[in-house]
Amino acid sequence: MEILIIVIFLIGYLGIAFEHPLKIDKAAPALLLGILTWAVYAVMGDFHGDPHGLDHELNHHLPEIMNILFFLLGAMTIVELIDIHEGFQVITSRINTASKSTMLWIICVITFFMSATLDNLTTAIVMASLIGKLLKDRPDRLMYASMVIIAANAGGAWSPIGDVTTTMLWIGGCLSVSNMIPHLIIPSLVCMIVPAAVLSFKMRGQTLNVADNIVEFKTTSFERRTMLTVGVAGLVFVPVFKTATHLPPFMGMMLSLGVVWLVAELLHKNKTATDKRYFSPFHALAKIDAASILFFFGILIGVACLSSIDVLTGLAGWLDKTIGNIEVITLVIGILSSIVDNVPLVAAAMKMYSVDAASEYYAMDGKFWEFLAYCAGTGGSMLVIGSAAGVAIMGIEKIEFFWYMKNFSLLALLGYFSGAIVYLLMYPIF
Repeated sequence: MEILIIVIFLIGYLGIAFEHPLKIDKAAPALLLGILTWAVYAVMGDFHGDPHGLDHELNHHLPEIMNILFFLLGAMTIVELIDIHEGFQVITSRINTASKSTMLWIICVITFFMSATLDNLTTAIVMASLIGKLLKDRPDRLMYASMVIIAANAGGAWSPIGDVTTTMLWIGGCLSVSNMIPHLIIPSLVCMIVPAAVLSFKMRGQTLNVADNIVEFKTTSFERRTMLTVGVAGLVFVPVFKTATHLPPFMGMMLSLGVVWLVAELLHKNKTATDKRYFSPFHALAKIDAASILFFFGILIGVACLSSIDVLTGLAGWLDKTIGNIEVITLVIGILSSIVDNVPLVAAAMKMYSVDAASEYYAMDGKFWEFLAYCAGTGGSMLVIGSAAGVAIMGIEKIEFFWYMKNFSLLALLGYFSGAIVYLLMYPIF
């Protein structure tokens, strides 16, 4: 059974990777691999005809998956509402550089720190929308959007609310905020700076075909600024809401969406039905790329099946027995997180290596947990479908799997190992 499930997952994974030559949208193989793996598990699994056991196993994973999907839906809707009201023009009108390298650093720095404040997924969605407004040429958009993936994942790795895995480690008592931020911000910054510097060097002297910011607005200045302010405030509010209430992040996102929705309705309550329809949240919902959400669901449910049959836990155990060196194991976990989701990998690691106050490595804020936060948070950048930010950008900008692998996987790998080396060199100072 396990072998059949792994084969189905790998075939589906290849279908996603070869989306362009096959001319089949990646959502189709993702859904197939996700559902078929569970179908095989249901038929061949050791449930002895007990449907409740299967339901329990599936329901164990669904809350986490639904949390991410509803979070994504809410964030994309808020971003679309800001976009419909031309709110991003308030920002793009202030970015006037035509230099490719200067634009690269502006985008990377904004993404890095925004990701730590919001989270890497929300930041990726916002920055993809900004890039779409700033740049005319698709090759330029693909290049900057790909760097957003690297910068967003690096920015999320040093913040307790920047990535799902750092949140898990924080809530699980493995890391404290007072140690996580000062110990991981420099390695994470290096992880972003190194690939950005290489790319910037290649761009020397090149200019951008910047989108014309002189547009005929359909909204007033007050409407643009109001929707941008309320929308961004709503996104920033999500981690605050989670910290205060301990409710899942999607609850805060939906609360923010409700507020943004209300403000949008109030802004246009006295307009004609035609104008109201254009600026309505229903129009924003219609513009969302639903296929990307279905693709995300397929990938997550498929990885959940691998977790249920203990493939990921078994992999972690095999690494422990085969390699032995904890630093190398952690680096390998980070690399593997570009192939399968980093969340179940970190969850498996937390089960294998519980917090041990007597150990230098496994005590709270120990070397293993800090290094795991960095590696699992940044390793997903090596493949475009290796992180939530990458999946979101892939859907928005239609980035091809092999295009990203050819142009950015090596850069992401270089940044990953550069930051890792910096952390290991800094650890004795800590």
